[in-house]
Amino acid sequence: MTHQTRKVTRMIEPRPVLEGAGVRLIRSIATAELDHVDPFLLFDHFGSRNPDDYMKGFPMHPHRGIETVTYMIRGRVNHKDSMGNSGSITDGDAQWMTSGRGILHEEMPQQIEGEMKGFQLWVNLPAKDKMTAPRYQNITSDQIPEIQQGDGVIIRVIAGEVDGTIGPVKEIVADPIYLDVSVPPNTSYSQAIASDHAAIAYVFEGGGAFGTNGSAQESVVEHPRLMVFGDGDLVSARAGEQGVRFLLMAGKPLNEPIARYGPFVMNTQAEIEQTLQELKNGTFIREG
Repeated sequence: MTHQTRKVTRMIEPRPVLEGAGVRLIRSIATAELDHVDPFLLFDHFGSRNPDDYMKGFPMHPHRGIETVTYMIRGRVNHKDSMGNSGSITDGDAQWMTSGRGILHEEMPQQIEGEMKGFQLWVNLPAKDKMTAPRYQNITSDQIPEIQQGDGVIIRVIAGEVDGTIGPVKEIVADPIYLDVSVPPNTSYSQAIASDHAAIAYVFEGGGAFGTNGSAQESVVEHPRLMVFGDGDLVSARAGEQGVRFLLMAGKPLNEPIARYGPFVMNTQAEIEQTLQELKNGTFIREG
């Protein structure tokens, strides 16, 4: 079987953003430059050695119509919500939250020594699932399988399948792939991805070349950068002298209208207005 390697069609430099109660982060999706990559609606990278950049956190706030994916490299974030859930996400943990019809939650980083580093991705829900019951999939680091290939490539499989190894996040409408990939210096890597899925990658350590190996269509990337890939069924990378570490994410596009207002993503403006009315009159959170 002949594979078609995906070319890099967009390369995005993250933009500084102040979010929550005053958290400094950098954003690659949901900006003036790149609104979304269906089904992905937002991608943030938070990382700092200065606690003043993150300690104010994200106090209680609502979500509807999306899924939020938090992946920690280092640090601790405590969370609690309107359903009575609480806990923390720490080094190497992931949390996939389906907000569905509505949830209130807070995420409060805790001060640590060294660098706090993590990521948040928003994934759209189709119209038929936007009003589903909220749920969490909390994944501890030791539940995330790690594949070590013979050439030194290390892949943490959060969602999707690699060489028969299946990630712990399951039953997600977008049929996602979410991989944390570390490639040693001057080493190549490739990953098959269904041709009907959108694919993006975020380089956060080192750099390398992505796209068609050894050709003029190859794109050289240094961190931090987000790449959007074009058509094909294979993503390829070749690490530079310092190696490269990146998140590889893919999902099935919904091809539905998007109406967005802050933490709410629906299909029509009328649904957004209904959501705001429910928040105002106290019927946003539903029992059962």
